[in-house]
Amino acid sequence: MSETKKTNIILFSGDYDKAMAAYIIANGAAAYDHEVTIFHTFWGLNALRKDGHVAVKKNFIEKMFGRMMPRGADKMGLSKMNYAGFGPKMIKDVMKKHNAMPLPDLINMAQEQEVNLVACTMTMDLLGLQKEELLDNIEYAGVAAYLGEAEDGNVNLFI
Repeated sequence: MSETKKTNIILFSGDYDKAMAAYIIANGAAAYDHEVTIFHTFWGLNALRKDGHVAVKKNFIEKMFGRMMPRGADKMGLSKMNYAGFGPKMIKDVMKKHNAMPLPDLINMAQEQEVNLVACTMTMDLLGLQKEELLDNIEYAGVAAYLGEAEDGNVNLFI
């Protein structure tokens, strides 16, 4: 009986293309029967934000962070050639022509493949994000939980 391989990814970046890479790797690893965890921290939490406005009570700074950060995976910018938002539109058109899955679909696929999507609770506190603002069926944990997963990981990536 073979031991289950574990793939752990820290998604720190809030860039659309880097988040896509993380989810492509995660879905590929899950297809190869790896136990996969993506630990979303800092700007990587934007991949887990719901698209629409969620009415929650926030202080002034939390409201400002909420307005500055994109709501949902599809609104994230590119790491290079963002061009005030025009770059993501161009890359999405190219992806559509080549039948590549957009990031929101990759996230759905990851959930269907039971990839463990984890939101960093410390970063949520720092940025004023609340559970109601994030996707359903995800987990919440701190760095100790990630380290526990990473310790047994066969593949550990920081994106």
